Amino acid sequence: MRKLREADRLLAEGSDVASVARHLEVSEHTYYRWRNQYGGMKADDAKRLKELERENSQLKKIVADLTLDNSALKEVARGNW
Repeated sequence: MRKLREADRLLAEGSDVASVARHLEVSEHTYYRWRNQYGGMKADDAKRLKELERENSQLKKIVADLTLDNSALKEVARGNW
């Protein structure tokens, strides 16, 4: 978020995107990706997004583990163990 605010300041001063990206030490592609992902967010919104992404990752892992356990139990129930 801080780097995007700095980029906005530099762009308002008349710099082009390539020089702004060099100043931020990121590629132009990264700058545009950040702009698309975090463009209208405030710092609190970005923190909440990261928390939700982390929670989503944990939930996906739990579902994968439970699916694996369920599959193993089905195999044991069939007598294929």
